[in-house]
Amino acid sequence: MSTKDINLKALFIGDKSENGDMFKNFLVKLVDQHLGWRYNYMPQDEAMISHEDKESESFKNTVTRMEDVLEEVSIRLRTNSVPWHSAGRYWGHMNAETLMPAILAYDFAMLWNGNNVAYESSPGTSQMEEEVGHDFATLLGFKEGWGHIVADGSLANLEGLWYARNMKSIPLAVKKVAPEFVEGKSEWELLNMSAEDAMAILKKMNVEQIDAVKAASARNGKDLQKLGKWLVPQSKHYSWPKAADIIGIGLDQVVPIPLKDNYRMDVAELEKTIRKLTAEKTPILGVVAVVGTTEEGAIDEVDKIVALREKLKNEGIYFYLHVDAAYAGYMRALVLDEENQVIPYDQMAAKCKEYGVFQDHDMLLSKEVYNALVAIKDAESVTIDPHKMGYIPYAAGGIAIRDVYMREIISYFATYVFERGADIPALLGAYMLEGSKAGATGAAVWAAHRVLPLNIAGYGKLIGASMEGARNFYDFLNGLGKFQVGDKTVSIHTLINPDFNMVDYVFKVDGDDSLTAMNDLNNEFYKLSSFNSGCLYYNEYIISHTDFAVEGYGDSPVNFVHNTCGLSLKEWEKAKKVVILRACVLSPYMNVKEAFDEFAADIKKIFQKRLEQILLK
Repeated sequence: MSTKDINLKALFIGDKSENGDMFKNFLVKLVDQHLGWRYNYMPQDEAMISHEDKESESFKNTVTRMEDVLEEVSIRLRTNSVPWHSAGRYWGHMNAETLMPAILAYDFAMLWNGNNVAYESSPGTSQMEEEVGHDFATLLGFKEGWGHIVADGSLANLEGLWYARNMKSIPLAVKKVAPEFVEGKSEWELLNMSAEDAMAILKKMNVEQIDAVKAASARNGKDLQKLGKWLVPQSKHYSWPKAADIIGIGLDQVVPIPLKDNYRMDVAELEKTIRKLTAEKTPILGVVAVVGTTEEGAIDEVDKIVALREKLKNEGIYFYLHVDAAYAGYMRALVLDEENQVIPYDQMAAKCKEYGVFQDHDMLLSKEVYNALVAIKDAESVTIDPHKMGYIPYAAGGIAIRDVYMREIISYFATYVFERGADIPALLGAYMLEGSKAGATGAAVWAAHRVLPLNIAGYGKLIGASMEGARNFYDFLNGLGKFQVGDKTVSIHTLINPDFNMVDYVFKVDGDDSLTAMNDLNNEFYKLSSFNSGCLYYNEYIISHTDFAVEGYGDSPVNFVHNTCGLSLKEWEKAKKVVILRACVLSPYMNVKEAFDEFAADIKKIFQKRLEQILLK
């Protein structure tokens, strides 16, 4: 089958369980295969559970007890679970339909109880995870790269900072234990050595020298403050301060960089900060660029950050670059052809049409976002989460590194688990933070990547469906006009034209120029539309929300508050935050305008009803 013929609707259980029979048939078949495998292994062995055991009262009572407990589990989940599968009702968090092949592979692999830290415990799923790591590297443009699955983006970010910390300290450690390799270089030059140059030195060393360098590096806990500052955009994920705390560089070393009005990191401000710090002889440990902020879905200008790094490198200044693409990393599939080559931007619209990426729009990928996605290949490490835009069940985070040899700077070898010198994936656990980890996750991601190729023909089509659904919702909000509620008129204001699939918006009463009042209105709307609003199963419209507060965002929300919502700067100074309603549009069904319109009229009625509940009480 040509990958151009992939039909996304065949890959999900469905909003109304339309593919439920298919799912059950696949699941029964896989379970039967596992049960047969158990039965046929060493058939001469005696069965451990006899017919007499199964006929005993205690056995039957235990089965009844198990049945009661599982029924309670079912009741609790049916009563208290968010209907995230709903095509046009759930407009909240990063939950959506997950891919059927991933669910089936996960369920099936759980039966085999694989532990992907030890190859001898999980040869099948460890091999799959190794292949998934290469998938990550290929998707992100790393020709000599490598990657692996972690529990989530927070762990991947922690691992990225671990790499950066150790990498930055390697030249200093070489100076201590093998100074001949860095003869004539000052400490400042060592602290600004590129990752490529540091790796080139290690590649010239024997195993004993490498071990000595690692022992003298940042892992010994000394001189961590020398390594410099870790620069993050104000839109950073909350995991970054935690990572700095855990990894030992300290919160004082984390420096926020202001955002532009589109909520991308301001690269001009980044350069100003770097120049100010380096003029004071404070090195830059590294910079984080975010590809898909969790609050706005914004894509930082990775290409401009890479260009800045190259410019500064010529001045003797270098920083490690980590891209936090936990949310939007899979978006890079959109710019790859079936040979995993980058599609020129002037051909993107034609390619999207050829592969049916968008239904009612010619092109939804801006040149700025395209350039950022292409430039990811120049980062040292990247966080990418399959359980977000990979549409894989939790927990499935991921990390990839540009140079597979970078693993050496963080590796540990436990003799009871793996033998140094063995091949990957036998050594997988030596190169990651986690110990025991589910082989089922590796199987789920592997299966999804094989059904949907990581290029425009596969995941590109799925990502495009999500982006187009978000654009339909964004256009819907902007076209709603005003709501009349008693003697009040209420308007909707959208935050930004989305880079990706996040749509943020607020309600505001016309003529009420209090930011506090606007925040209260949107908080009340969220309460009526949230997971905590009563029986979730009967909630017709479910959303999430966030706060853009001065403590984290500085004054970056001022443009929205002042110019979009028409509130005074004095109001911003008084409230110091704006409450935002947030819709993460992952649904693969809302890209078709006719399907979206089925829900749009109802959503408009719900808006009216809930505004009346708030303003007329």
